[in-house]
Amino acid sequence: MSGADRILVSASPGERLVAVLRDGGLHMAAIDRPDLPDGVGDLHLGRVTAVSAAMSGAFVEIAGGETGFLPESETPPPRRPIGKAVSEGEWVLVRVTRAAQGGKGPRVTMRVADPPPLPTNRKPQLLARGPGAAERLARAFPALPVETDSATILGALGRDRARLVQGRAFDEATESALAELAEPVVELPGGLRLHIHPTPALVAIDVDGGRAAGLGDAVAHARVNEAAAVEVARQIRLRNLSGAIVVDFAGMPIRKRPGLLPPLERALAGDPLEPALMGVTRMGLVEIMRRRVHRPLHEVLGSPISAVTRLLAALRSMARDAAARPQVPLALVAGPEVAEAAARLPLALAEYRAATGRPLALRRDPLLRPGQERIEEDRG
Repeated sequence: MSGADRILVSASPGERLVAVLRDGGLHMAAIDRPDLPDGVGDLHLGRVTAVSAAMSGAFVEIAGGETGFLPESETPPPRRPIGKAVSEGEWVLVRVTRAAQGGKGPRVTMRVADPPPLPTNRKPQLLARGPGAAERLARAFPALPVETDSATILGALGRDRARLVQGRAFDEATESALAELAEPVVELPGGLRLHIHPTPALVAIDVDGGRAAGLGDAVAHARVNEAAAVEVARQIRLRNLSGAIVVDFAGMPIRKRPGLLPPLERALAGDPLEPALMGVTRMGLVEIMRRRVHRPLHEVLGSPISAVTRLLAALRSMARDAAARPQVPLALVAGPEVAEAAARLPLALAEYRAATGRPLALRRDPLLRPGQERIEEDRG
């Protein structure tokens, strides 16, 4: 992960991995899956299916069978009660402003700049896709050069913005740093650990002070927690944790925990979603509120790691092996979950075939458990 600050975009069958490197480390990360886009920025023709005065909003059916929530504040001006702004059965143009996440559907807005005419074919339909992660982060960091191993990404961003590199865009250190974001425990120097526990209601982060927490030294505790505050802010940004977040710092009396707010606030300041530091509860938990926009990383990857994630990782490895040994046909041996995931990822399978010149050879083994997938020579 050495070198200058830059954005790296690595493409593999069914997946686009994006890493923003700053100050010699991973600063932001994102994963795009063309078969499973998060939908933020998508423009839809939708139909209002229900109006809820109690919720100050309406429900809108959009393409793909999803139902988005339209807040009263996101209807065209002037602002009016939701029952006067839209009516049940009405066809509306909406843009997705928040991805479906946490068991809730997407959020949409009718405040669309330069809206096109409503299509005459009246059915919920996708009219335009929003930007992908590579384009989004390239816009967010306009001063950083972009390096990619994908001609498609290069074409999307333009040669004045991106450069095509030979081989993999990610080095081993970057791949390792990205893989660590799937783990619930973050190991830090001195035995310090962060335990990250997403729940449907909130994200809980527990700081384990390690050796310093057992010394009974107030100064050591303060230093440990100040170091932890910096890493807490970094993990929130990297994992795209959002909504309500509570942090339990290690080994400090509750009355002293407000002293951690200034270093934590400084560490949160570089986050483009501008998290709000709410303060310390009577139980000593530090509260943070961060806007929900894109799906958090644990929902993209699955927790535990999903069959889709395991399949895409296997396709990435197989495509690399095929490039190194094109004369050797490969097969993926996997359990039923992975085989079922393959049926839901037609674009990934098409990209694998384009990259290797062969369709995916998938061998089902009902005895294999999750994580036991293997790649072997395809002997027909």
